[in-house]
Amino acid sequence: MTALAGAPSPLRLAVPSRRTAIAGLAVLGLVLTAVAEIIGAHTLDLGIGSVTIYPLAFGVILGGAVSMQRLRRIPVSLQRVATDLAPLGILLLSARLALTVGQNLAVLKHVGAALLLQEVGHLFGTVLFSLPIAVLLKMGRSTVGACFSIDREGSFAMVAERYGSDSEEYRGVLAMYVFGTIVGALYVSLLASFLAHAGIFDPLALAMGAGVGSGSMMAAATSSIASQYPAMAQQALSVAAISNLVTGFLGLYVGMYVALPLAERFYRFLTRNQQTAPATTAAPEAAPTEQPGTLAAEARELTSSSSVSRWFAFPVMLVAMLIAESIFGHGIQWRFVVGLGIMTVIVLAAQGITRLTRLSTIIGVTTIGIVISAPWSPIAGRLVDVMTPVDFLSLTTPVLVFAGLGLGKDAPLMRRIGWRIIPVGLISFATTFIASAAIAELALH
Repeated sequence: MTALAGAPSPLRLAVPSRRTAIAGLAVLGLVLTAVAEIIGAHTLDLGIGSVTIYPLAFGVILGGAVSMQRLRRIPVSLQRVATDLAPLGILLLSARLALTVGQNLAVLKHVGAALLLQEVGHLFGTVLFSLPIAVLLKMGRSTVGACFSIDREGSFAMVAERYGSDSEEYRGVLAMYVFGTIVGALYVSLLASFLAHAGIFDPLALAMGAGVGSGSMMAAATSSIASQYPAMAQQALSVAAISNLVTGFLGLYVGMYVALPLAERFYRFLTRNQQTAPATTAAPEAAPTEQPGTLAAEARELTSSSSVSRWFAFPVMLVAMLIAESIFGHGIQWRFVVGLGIMTVIVLAAQGITRLTRLSTIIGVTTIGIVISAPWSPIAGRLVDVMTPVDFLSLTTPVLVFAGLGLGKDAPLMRRIGWRIIPVGLISFATTFIASAAIAELALH
């Protein structure tokens, strides 16, 4: 969209202030969150298997559809506001995940070398195998974000903190996340069924490999393994759950300090002789221009201020999560509200530590959450009770709604990634699962 002098901006009704426009964006996100939750989860029977589409998938689809439509286009700068909201929501999700890991930390003392070593499979399965394919397919800088892990919730925060939420690396994470949400569970389930039937791996090694860091993929893969080995079903389920816990615990640290830097260096090595711009770089005319003094330009100025991230972002995201839970859980329990408050305090504390020490915010959130909810914590029991109704799936929906509302400005890039994310995603999911299972197999025997 080009905002011409004297012409009304698409979001202008009687020339609203920049705060009014951004407030309208927030209301739009809240409405789309409610719609996504009302649609609910739907399971599709595909004959060879089934796939469940959760409200979070509808959230990013609805947000993207509104952002990309041409009838009444959202200014690019307001889309940047929406994009900046998503990482804040992801930090809240990371706090919830950390509290879950801390509550189950005691099981780690029972974890053998096989479960710890299989994390290496997640690292090399993605970086060493899928990243070269993405470079060959000319995905550009999006390669780094798409291929340093299987890109679930925590990956957003890592990439946003290192590269920014308006970077090509961040869009690579988003593309892989959407692809994994839609087909990941079904694909890994079919792959696990094939490997279990072939008898190549010990069923417990396969169960360990199933803990890739995604609850839906882990559950789908483990169900296939259990169906092939019914006598070992409970063992497989237990091992897979612990493996997923280990991946959630170590994955954030490995991803931030090992996988992401390694993917960056490997990408630079593979593209060292390239003289042309990446294929995913949008053409100059693809991004709309904005005249100084327009609502869009003013909104851009506001996005750079600290008031957006603190006084605007937190209330909007928390209200959105309350709306999602009220529909998802058919009401709001007082414990849910207290749980959101605890998550907010954790994020604020981590941001304060970051300002003082420059420690990664996502690492700070994870560490604080694990420490206060670990078995030795005097408040661990209280936290378990309070956090029980705080459902991870319902919290994710508004985060992806706002991520979707920022997709319009990235449409040229997303179109350039296009079909490339399919082979890269399939290779990434397969190699991380198989490599982890292979390492677990060696450790077991």
